Amino acid sequence: MSDDSLEGRQGEPFTMRVELGKVREFARATKSKNPEYLESDEPVMPVTFLQTSAFWQTPASSPTRGMTRDMSRVLHGGQEFVFHGEPPRAGAVLTGQTRVDKVYTKQGSRGGAMNFTEMVTEYRDETGKVVAESRTISIVTERAPSGG
Repeated sequence: MSDDSLEGRQGEPFTMRVELGKVREFARATKSKNPEYLESDEPVMPVTFLQTSAFWQTPASSPTRGMTRDMSRVLHGGQEFVFHGEPPRAGAVLTGQTRVDKVYTKQGSRGGAMNFTEMVTEYRDETGKVVAESRTISIVTERAPSGG
């Protein structure tokens, strides 16, 4: 499967429970002093907490399943989180689904062509409303960078 044929492809939905203990663990691990995360019985999640959705996903959740990539050429190109209102609180049950939004190529200066894949994960609450989105950009370089 080529990267070009990925655009618009979706992974299977997954369920993510926003657990009180995990919100507090995450806040402590990121050295937050915010009492909202550490003392409230129903804290809002820290904005980067959505990254923990990786623990809730299965291989079928990935729209790139079945692709093989040389992991020595893969770079993390960026991460963005967008909330449509207040971040979800502990106790929320979210349904996430990831899709490939864009695929494009740029010429690099040392590693040849760089193939970009932008994936968006939408998170919906129990009513089906989109409450948050995460955009991840991965880059696969054509070859190892040359010296200099």
